[in-house]
Amino acid sequence: MSLSNAVMKTPVAWTPVCAESDLVARSGVVVWHEGAQVALFYVPGAETEVHALDNHDPVSGANVIGRGLIGSLKGELVVASPLYKQHFCLRDGRCLEDDEQALRVWPVRVNEGRVEIGA
Repeated sequence: MSLSNAVMKTPVAWTPVCAESDLVARSGVVVWHEGAQVALFYVPGAETEVHALDNHDPVSGANVIGRGLIGSLKGELVVASPLYKQHFCLRDGRCLEDDEQALRVWPVRVNEGRVEIGA
């Protein structure tokens, strides 16, 4: 798996959130990190295999992003919100249908069999 999905300019404090074996290919797993629900997506074979985004859907207000479907749209890997079907880019969190909506993207890596999120 790729080690990280974010280029960091300052040192990152990494927090383990789950085992690598807890990830499900092309699906979401939700973890609790720093008072927020974070959706982890594992996309085997992609340039960046593990992505971490807020689980909170800004359009519906529900914590459902981790249940969304993974796909490709306009050349981007995306997750589709299961409620209103907006597509959020796994790389940067932006909504492809609405420039005013976005998900927070967390730095993430796999280290010695543990998935870690950076703060």
